[in-house]
Amino acid sequence: MDTKAAIIALMSVWGVGTAACLPAQAEETAIEDEGDADNPLLNRVWIQQGDTASPGAAQIFLADGTLVTDSCWETYRLSKWQQVSDTAISWDEDGMTINADIVSVSPSELVLTLHLVSEDVEQRFVPAEVPYLCPEMPR
Repeated sequence: MDTKAAIIALMSVWGVGTAACLPAQAEETAIEDEGDADNPLLNRVWIQQGDTASPGAAQIFLADGTLVTDSCWETYRLSKWQQVSDTAISWDEDGMTINADIVSVSPSELVLTLHLVSEDVEQRFVPAEVPYLCPEMPR
């Protein structure tokens, strides 16, 4: 057996040639199995809009109850979240429960009203455009 044939045989045994296809198939199956495909809030990267939003401020409400919060300025955060009703959600942030009303949600926009200790704050989001790269931050 020549060197090239030996390398191809080893790669086949190790599964190198087929491993790249498996995660995409597993991911599609997992999302389908959630049964929440009709909920536009879920499994989408939402980028916050507005003058007060940090660059790249994003929230991802995963169907498994994990909330991913990130921005170009801060390290990402993983929190537990839940959909309390058709029009309300809540999540844990630093030991406090944040309650929010879903003012509107569609595949193109998410509007939340957060009920904070001192005030109610409206936040607007749009789906992230791919690819997205955080802008260079001044130091």
